[in-house]
Amino acid sequence: MRKALRWLLSLAVLIGAAGAGGAPAGAATAAEPGSKDIKDRILAIPGMSLIEEKPVDGYRYFVLNYTQPIDHRHPSKGTFKQRLTVLHKNTDRPTVFQTSGYHVSTTAGRSEPTKIIDGNQISMEYRFFTPSRPDPADWKKLDIWQAASDQHRIFKALKKIYGKNWLATGASKGGMTATYFRRFYPNDMDGTVAYVAPNDVNNHEDSRYDRFFETVSKKECRDALADVQREALVRRGEMTDLYKKWAKENDATFHTVGGLDKAYESVVLDMVWAFWQYSSEKDCADVPKKDVPTDKLFSYVDAISGFAFYTDQGLEPYTPYYYQAGTELGAPTVEYPHLDGLLRYPGYFTPRAFVPREIPMKWKNGVMRDVDRWVRNCSERMMFVYGQNDPWGAEPFRLGKGAKDSYVFFAPGANHGANVAGLTTDEKEKATSEILEWAGVASPAVRSGDAAAKPLAKPDSKLDRQRMERTLRP
Repeated sequence: MRKALRWLLSLAVLIGAAGAGGAPAGAATAAEPGSKDIKDRILAIPGMSLIEEKPVDGYRYFVLNYTQPIDHRHPSKGTFKQRLTVLHKNTDRPTVFQTSGYHVSTTAGRSEPTKIIDGNQISMEYRFFTPSRPDPADWKKLDIWQAASDQHRIFKALKKIYGKNWLATGASKGGMTATYFRRFYPNDMDGTVAYVAPNDVNNHEDSRYDRFFETVSKKECRDALADVQREALVRRGEMTDLYKKWAKENDATFHTVGGLDKAYESVVLDMVWAFWQYSSEKDCADVPKKDVPTDKLFSYVDAISGFAFYTDQGLEPYTPYYYQAGTELGAPTVEYPHLDGLLRYPGYFTPRAFVPREIPMKWKNGVMRDVDRWVRNCSERMMFVYGQNDPWGAEPFRLGKGAKDSYVFFAPGANHGANVAGLTTDEKEKATSEILEWAGVASPAVRSGDAAAKPLAKPDSKLDRQRMERTLRP
């Protein structure tokens, strides 16, 4: 399986300037006319509790817990606390519902759609990512319908306060999450903006990934990466000696994957995928020659793939992702003909290998095919944004004749950090105008085409900075 050792960009980009009908950028929002303080209104929602409020210029920012049923089909059978955050601007502004599909950051940041519409932002932690995990954990209750139902309940609770239009968004697994939410609750959101969302319709047919790696960028770069990857396995003995030293220094263990050597092979297999996921063509110049000294080779593989990722300590936070990949989402498999004779564990690297054995897993046929069919035939006001050089975009969502007011864009030369800002000029304006329209804040001039569509919020160096996190996931 193509387990990319991946770097996830927490896309944080947002507000400042006011849109139509909104308060001026940076306006105080502590209390709104004719209402209680916004914190009091939020905490009046049954099941909502405050973890902390943090100061953020121009906003109120709350970290909260919300009591959710473990099983939305049988809500009487126990509850758990799900963490979420609210970046509050004004109840007169539209709202973006954002999720990474993993943990939620408790440091305030704005997604690109939030910046475009100059709105509020609700961010949700995905169920079973700690601390939003039932105790004891019944892993059978971790599926895309239960997670979509978590979002649905949060939306219903907060819609009473934030009554303007809502958009769902997320990147990578967050983009998948936004799509699944729309599939099961199509009437909740006024629009969906899904970034770099993989769509593994047939988990047993992954030839598109092979074609991607055969054609991405220039042959010289592809060959250089393949040479380094092969050399890392040719020098397995020297490299694993360095890995053992690294593991001892970092108190790393390898019980889940079954040993350091299996972890090593997985890291090496990740290298080319990881390079294209979060590097760019200009980084081809930094790929070392295959005769590079072993310590330099080790450092390069570590910088691109990360030797921490297949340790017990690196895997544990992402157990819920691998569980879902092995039960519903699917995971790509890539062929490595240039590594023939060098792989000791062919076929081993599936999601099952990265989930503790005490957690049972069973594959569910047809879940992704159902979502794909719905997107093609029934989606409305949905936007998918991919990067041209991102391996996760090799199997994208596509639109059929039944899709309405929906779009798929590819940002030229972009990787897994692709966004609307990186589209061609015409597509960027089109995407921005649609997002403004869905949010209900497009000006008459934008609607008529007399003015270019641009984000309504001014840049904010703190809220909009990109945060790069090295992870094991899409």
